[in-house]
Amino acid sequence: MFENEERERSAVSVVGLGQMGARLAQAFLAAGHRTTVWNRTPAKAEALAARGAARADTLAGAIAASPLVVVCLPDYGVVTDLLAGADLRGRVLVNLTSGTPQEARRMAGGIGAGYLDGAAMSGTRLVGRPEALFVFSGDPDVFATHRPVLRSLGQAVHLGADPGLAAVYDTALFGLAWGALAGFHHAVALTGAEGVAPEEFAAVATGHMPFVTSLMTEHARQVAKGEYPDDDGTVEVHAAAMEHLVHTSAALGVRTDVPELVKALLDRAAAAGHGADGIASVVEAIGNATARV
Repeated sequence: MFENEERERSAVSVVGLGQMGARLAQAFLAAGHRTTVWNRTPAKAEALAARGAARADTLAGAIAASPLVVVCLPDYGVVTDLLAGADLRGRVLVNLTSGTPQEARRMAGGIGAGYLDGAAMSGTRLVGRPEALFVFSGDPDVFATHRPVLRSLGQAVHLGADPGLAAVYDTALFGLAWGALAGFHHAVALTGAEGVAPEEFAAVATGHMPFVTSLMTEHARQVAKGEYPDDDGTVEVHAAAMEHLVHTSAALGVRTDVPELVKALLDRAAAAGHGADGIASVVEAIGNATARV
């Protein structure tokens, strides 16, 4: 009896078999979970069926097949329309569709079932590997119950009971990743103008990143306290260094959009009276992003 119950708990249905949805289903199958799949275009389920997935003929069949239903669709409107009238009683819906915190909270309140909102933070390439990051928010007891299945996708992190938190982190981490990548791409162009191969620069840059991430930890502490010591240099000092980066880039024929954006933030912080403060004070120039707790 115990083995049958355990097998039933590990069953999962995946609704939506686009690029990400297909990778989710593949990861569940690879982890040995009984996986049912459904897509509005049935042909998209064929490759997964060949790997051992059960192919549901209808959405209702996919929902009935498993206690855990993972949805990955283009937007919340599509999810809402698709699930209108669906019987989700006794089921948990995990929504890995990108959207806003407000959309996630509305859906959690009206779904009539257990609900977790989530986001895949490592693209499709790493799905199913330990280094893939998936964030979830919603009922902590629901997450604890289904974590053994969800961790088949990668590192499954629960952010809190507010179902909107996953969407907050999703957008914030997307911005963080692109901020870092914009700096990297500018640096590749800059060093490339002097004949440095991209791979050679990347080897040094990745070794530098632990220092950068340590700054994130320290600056988060400073922002929380609202105190900005100048241990890592003042805003004025960094503004001067950024001006040097702008001039060097221009002299080498490299566009200056990225360093000029950072220079503008530093100048704004200085104009607001933070010139002699540490660089974490730039957060004060971005908006009411201080979020002290």
